[in-house]
Amino acid sequence: MANIQTAQKTADARVQVQINSFIRSVYNWMAAGLGLTGLIAFYVSHSESMLRLIFGNSIIFFGLIAAELGMVFYLSARVQKIQASTATALFLIYSALNGVTLSFIFLAYTPASITSTLFVCAATFVACSIFGFTTKRDLTSLGSFMFMGLIGIIIASLVNLFIQSSAITTIVSYIGVLVFVGLTAYDTQKLKHMAITQPADIEAGVARKGAIMGALSLYLDFINLFLMLLYIMGGRR
Repeated sequence: MANIQTAQKTADARVQVQINSFIRSVYNWMAAGLGLTGLIAFYVSHSESMLRLIFGNSIIFFGLIAAELGMVFYLSARVQKIQASTATALFLIYSALNGVTLSFIFLAYTPASITSTLFVCAATFVACSIFGFTTKRDLTSLGSFMFMGLIGIIIASLVNLFIQSSAITTIVSYIGVLVFVGLTAYDTQKLKHMAITQPADIEAGVARKGAIMGALSLYLDFINLFLMLLYIMGGRR
């Protein structure tokens, strides 16, 4: 009996190490992506020539948006077939391009409000991640509901491009906060389950690709939560 208990404890410890290693890798890559986005956005916002090039030419701006969407769809659809180094490079390039297109926030909002919103977003994100990681409740149904909400947000935002209604933007922002709070908890729990079910002898490249896709999911949750909160809390110039 003692030998069985010892073996069980050893197996549990091995699983816990596997989970911690995978989750740590996910958050390290997410942090790298966010850091790169922030640095690029700050640099572009302080370069008049870059601002004129990007925001003075709608073709270039929307071309960058299309490139970002293409990278996300390509990574999601082809991650199992591409090399880990390619997946990593695409994630970092996407993060850099996102920094270019998000540089407008430094022009539209005051530095103090950007900083305060960033701290609120980070605290909210951490709390939701901890909940998703520790809760015993299955969040699958919550994730499905939040995904439906995300579809609604996308449709409303596209319609609002033509209507230009500040009321719709405000409503979408408040709903968006709830949606991305829920998605953060759901995605974190999904990553935990992914870590648990990974075979112990998984190849390093396969594990890296899983971590990159997990980082991309959490990166998108964080960025979108930040933008929604910034619209609500941010002080405009």
